[in-house]
Amino acid sequence: MSASGQQLPPWLQEQVARMQNLQQNLQSIMGQKQHLEMEQLETERALEVLKKATDTDAVFKSAGPLLIKSTKQILIAELEEKKELSNTRVTVLSKQETRIKENLKEIEDKIKTMLQSQTGSQSQKTDTPK
Repeated sequence: MSASGQQLPPWLQEQVARMQNLQQNLQSIMGQKQHLEMEQLETERALEVLKKATDTDAVFKSAGPLLIKSTKQILIAELEEKKELSNTRVTVLSKQETRIKENLKEIEDKIKTMLQSQTGSQSQKTDTPK
């Protein structure tokens, strides 16, 4: 819009700001979810490799820049727990994602309805004879 053009009505500014906020939240949630899903794949791969190892094979886990010797059973238990926690977090993020998408749809519909009713009332004003 030009500087001399119309300003957005306050109700529309509020709805657009709310919609932008929800879109940012949605992007954040989707990013977190994608990160967790990648972690899940890495955990799955690690579990597959670990389960193929024999009980007598030396296994290590990463602790920052160090590798610490452990047992196959302990590492499997830790990875299974990590996998379960990731699944729970992905489920929660998926529910949040769905809820935000529903809210976005509601706001979009509300904005469309408000704009249609406003343009309808403005066209009636311009249609009246002078």
